[in-house]
Amino acid sequence: MTAAAIQAVLFDLDGTLIDSAPDLGAAADKMRTDRGLEPYPLERYRFMAGAGARGMLGVAFGITPESPEFPELREEFFVAYENRMLLNTQVFDGVRALIDAICARGLAWGVVTNKSARFTDPLTRAIPLFSSAGAIVSGDTTPYAKPHPEPLHEAARRLGIPSGACIYVGDDERDIIAGRAAGMRTIAATYGYMGPQADATLWEADAAITSPLELLQFLNRA
Repeated sequence: MTAAAIQAVLFDLDGTLIDSAPDLGAAADKMRTDRGLEPYPLERYRFMAGAGARGMLGVAFGITPESPEFPELREEFFVAYENRMLLNTQVFDGVRALIDAICARGLAWGVVTNKSARFTDPLTRAIPLFSSAGAIVSGDTTPYAKPHPEPLHEAARRLGIPSGACIYVGDDERDIIAGRAAGMRTIAATYGYMGPQADATLWEADAAITSPLELLQFLNRA
């Protein structure tokens, strides 16, 4: 793909554009301390932040979505997270400069996340960075979530750009699987929530970046 063929850059949200781990972890840890359990440090939650409620409740209580108590605890977690999701969440260093550079090149950009619109919408409205995003697709915008490619196709449709003219950047293997299935070039963001056991070289992404601004080097070479 030539540089001229790239018309848009799509991003995952948590772990790629924003660091929401402090608020996700704090919401889960409050559930622990409310039950008289000892608190956990944030770092215990960080590497599972990209997995949302499943990851946070797994760390906090050692349960899985198959556990009978999971649905009730998940809704409790959702409420706890809603009550604090903008307290300590920050845009990763370099992301604002990256988005400015993407816009200066005349490229469109957007977000495709598995986070439900219940959280995505207020987050992106509150953070000025997202005012220039041409598409924001949540995990429940379409009938499918990543690694299915349909959310990425939906973002491309909203931008009015062919899927094959987009690149997709994410910090989880499912992001790369979805991007490849959608016919997009894919970039692994290794600065996100990848745990120590993750190996992005196995994901078969087109490139990997260790900081947001490294994406510009890929755009220059593509």
